[in-house]
Amino acid sequence: MLELSILGFLYEAPLHGYELRKRITALTGHVRPVGESTLYPAIKRLEKAGLLARETRQGPAAAPRHVLSLTADGRRELRRRLAEAEGTEITDENRWFTLLAFLRHLDDPAAQAAVLRRRLAFLEEPASFFYNGERPLAAEELDDPFRRGVLTVARATSTAELAWLRATVADLEAARP
Repeated sequence: MLELSILGFLYEAPLHGYELRKRITALTGHVRPVGESTLYPAIKRLEKAGLLARETRQGPAAAPRHVLSLTADGRRELRRRLAEAEGTEITDENRWFTLLAFLRHLDDPAAQAAVLRRRLAFLEEPASFFYNGERPLAAEELDDPFRRGVLTVARATSTAELAWLRATVADLEAARP
């Protein structure tokens, strides 16, 4: 998801590495802090793949800055990754939020709705964090107040997200020509 974040933020505007790191940290830092030791190798991989371009510009002080921008291939790659999102990109909440932060860059409302429908299908499947054999347990079935809390919060979050997903998919489908 780091690469998706890099592509997503650079889709919006060219940035130097420090500013890019600040934006990624603001999006995912509370869950997965982004260090220079992971960010800069990812930038180099994307640059080597022809998805990013680096330009040296004079900074506000005496030191020049390396400003990163997306190439045309980088813009296409971001849109491809958004359109083809599946698996843990849809099921893992942190990855999903990263994907959702940039889904607006996928220009086609039908393609956006398709991604949202995949998340919707995942959330509509019966699931729990706790099971009795193969049967998912509901919060009301648990004596442990902490596990009951986990399920109560998860249910509230899922209920809100399901409502938002259904409404947004309907809006996107209504916007189709």
